[in-house]
Amino acid sequence: MISAGVAIWAARDAQIRAADRFDRSLLVTALSISRDTAISGGDALSRETRDLLQNTSGGQVFYHVYAPDGVFVTGYATPPVPPTDLEDDAYIYFDAQYFGRPVRAVRFLESLEIDGLSGQFTFTVWQDLSLRDGFVRSLSQRTYAVMATLVAAVAFFVWFGVRVGLRPLLDLERAIERRSAQDLTTIKRAIPEEVKGVVGRLNELLSEMSATIQAKDRFISDAAHQLRNPIAGVLALSEAVVNSKSEADFKTRSADLVEAAAHAAKLSEDLLAFERARSAPPFENLAIVDLASTLESIVKRLQRDAMIRNVRLELETDGDPVLVRVDALLLEQAIENLVTNAFFHGGEQLTEVRLQLMTESQHAIISVIDNGKGMETTDFETALSRFGQVAPGTGSGLGLPIANAVAEAHGGRLVLSELDPGLLVRIFLPMTRSSEQDA
Repeated sequence: MISAGVAIWAARDAQIRAADRFDRSLLVTALSISRDTAISGGDALSRETRDLLQNTSGGQVFYHVYAPDGVFVTGYATPPVPPTDLEDDAYIYFDAQYFGRPVRAVRFLESLEIDGLSGQFTFTVWQDLSLRDGFVRSLSQRTYAVMATLVAAVAFFVWFGVRVGLRPLLDLERAIERRSAQDLTTIKRAIPEEVKGVVGRLNELLSEMSATIQAKDRFISDAAHQLRNPIAGVLALSEAVVNSKSEADFKTRSADLVEAAAHAAKLSEDLLAFERARSAPPFENLAIVDLASTLESIVKRLQRDAMIRNVRLELETDGDPVLVRVDALLLEQAIENLVTNAFFHGGEQLTEVRLQLMTESQHAIISVIDNGKGMETTDFETALSRFGQVAPGTGSGLGLPIANAVAEAHGGRLVLSELDPGLLVRIFLPMTRSSEQDA
């Protein structure tokens, strides 16, 4: 029963993934056709786009383009007819019939100016649904084969163990059989005394696996979602640089490409830092760091940026060593994120940012204080959420979440407080005794 359920889930998941892959491929092809149409005036497609039309998701793709006045521009003369109730969004997917065969299509609208004609051009790209169905069958068959092999192997070893004399494990076997890729909850039912240690370790493993899988899934989802547009922008700008028609145009597009690449690199760095913070090494394996020296180094690195922005950056500490167990690189990035957040979001009224180090009740307190426009208390939850931005901006929305994750990963916490004017961000970290450093 469980195997059948997992198999059904696997088939459904394969279908969803295939549909998403085909839809994205169609949209990428439509965007490529749009670009080539704008560049050539509808006269020709680039070699890369022609390759997409022949090989996208394993089969040929058809396309049709017409101008704002309904005049045919390029492609196949007769596109699939979309449903009449479609909204006029930038791009819309739909199923249709094309010469009696079911197809999947995307309609893409873009405002262009080609050969003196400006307005909204309509691009329709479609592909036979039989390709997607074949892809789903292929994925499902491989999944069924792997599942069948695993189930057979587990069944044999469990049967052999029971037959040899481990009959008290029958109840445990039934409990384990109820676990699946979607259910990694710990075993809580009564178990034989002889295997309590084994089950305890199994429960720990299930918990760790569940947490790890969820964390990795979130990271993959975040990375795929957040990096898709920057990478596409870098590719588009790279093509624009190649197609530059003058030296001035080349320099302008090159500068845009460098800026886009830098933004993608910073976003990648923030995503990796966020993931590292959520999966920090065990506390006892961390190095002991002097916060006073760390903050001094950070202030020195950021002084030039502060001077450019005409902001006074200061460090307040009594000079005594303050020892904590932390991942030094993660902590430095977290604090730098807090300071640069103040630079970027403090507004025109920002003139001062202070880094302050204090100790209280066996905790080190790192404070970042600014006199900028600050933040409403009601916005704190949004600012601390992944990719949360209180106001539209070019940042990744990971500055405060990274700092918060770093604090929690090291047994501390991050606290936001509203000032008038400005904002106070404090990181509380447990201190380490100097005797531990000597050891």
